[in-house]
Amino acid sequence: MSENAELSAEVNPCDANSAVTRGFDVARVRADFPILAQQVNGNPLVYLDNAATTQKPNAVIDAISNYYRFDNSNVHRGAHALSDRATEKFEGARDTLARFINSPRREQIIWTRGTTEAINLVAFSWGRVNLKSGDTILVSSLEHHSNIVPWQMVAAEVGAKVVPIPISTQGEIDMVALANMLDESVKIVSVGHVSNALGTVNPVADIVRLAHGVGAKVLVDGAQAIAHFEVDVQSLDCDFYVFSGHKVFGPTGIGVLWGRESLLNEMPPWQGGGEMIETVSFSGTTYNVLPYKFEAGTPDIAGAIGLAAAVDYLTGLDRVALAAHEADLLSYAYASAKNCAGLTRVGEAANIAGVFSFLLNGAHPSDVGTLLDHQGVAVRTGHHCAQPLMANLGISGTVRASFSIYNTREDVDRLFAALEKVKQFL
Repeated sequence: MSENAELSAEVNPCDANSAVTRGFDVARVRADFPILAQQVNGNPLVYLDNAATTQKPNAVIDAISNYYRFDNSNVHRGAHALSDRATEKFEGARDTLARFINSPRREQIIWTRGTTEAINLVAFSWGRVNLKSGDTILVSSLEHHSNIVPWQMVAAEVGAKVVPIPISTQGEIDMVALANMLDESVKIVSVGHVSNALGTVNPVADIVRLAHGVGAKVLVDGAQAIAHFEVDVQSLDCDFYVFSGHKVFGPTGIGVLWGRESLLNEMPPWQGGGEMIETVSFSGTTYNVLPYKFEAGTPDIAGAIGLAAAVDYLTGLDRVALAAHEADLLSYAYASAKNCAGLTRVGEAANIAGVFSFLLNGAHPSDVGTLLDHQGVAVRTGHHCAQPLMANLGISGTVRASFSIYNTREDVDRLFAALEKVKQFL
């Protein structure tokens, strides 16, 4: 399935044949997420902060709990049953993630603490070797700080420069500008698959094709994409793909760096210590093979097992129906916004996944968020770790409601009913 296929179809929020009524059982999905059953400030929780972190199903909670209850041990070198079981589950998780993103080989799945660490790993391991004075690193103006700052740090070390790719007023990458910026000085293009602040789905396959045309590598930050639609790294043809477990119903503190095998083999280790070595002596050290070369120290074993459980849970559902359900929620939110006086949408790209960003006239976003929380509605406010984007848009921040598979039209109705009450305090 293409990266945008499931997002491209228009969903009429008033259509009786929408995803909600075609057999997708959102109530059954919600029952799998125990946190959603609670009340906040005397109101049933409406959780619309999924771009920050997703909630965890029982399958993930149980997988982590069972590891600590029955299998807790360090992996790989133990000579006992617990270590064998822990290793089997830990390495089995790597197999699960390789299948999930269609990696050619399991060894290309590198465990990290999350997207931020994965980008830093590439920036400092690949970047220190391959970037030099006068080289250019292109990042889009949509990016999260974690896809800007590491590149600035390594650029300062080697004398390269970080240049932003312009965006349109709708919040889309200016592909004409990108094509004109690409020349032999560009060594890497680093872009998000989906904007965390606006939800824009970027045409990363086209970006990869253009970048490869001048010999540049491409890193794709998939943190916001991975839960919304299928990702196929072979189809995208990118050089690096990174994402965080907690954005896809898994635990915090675990993430994935996928890399092209030839590049990973050429890159030096980023951190030193146990597991990443083959032999150590004071006369010299030799390094382990992939993926262990980049996995120094005791890994987050429970995190990897929990992430694999999250992936198994997600792939056990109908992802086409899930994408249609989420598209329906966004369409319904947009239709509702038209009837909300004083509300201004921020970001109107042709393809958006999961995010509804807005401003309420006369109100600071943080005040809106606090007043919504008083009514049990959880949203995120501020610059969303995207200050260059906000500066580009001429604003300090937004209110961001972000949707996932367990949200409902009733959640959208609650959001807008709560916004009407917020207006009374302005």
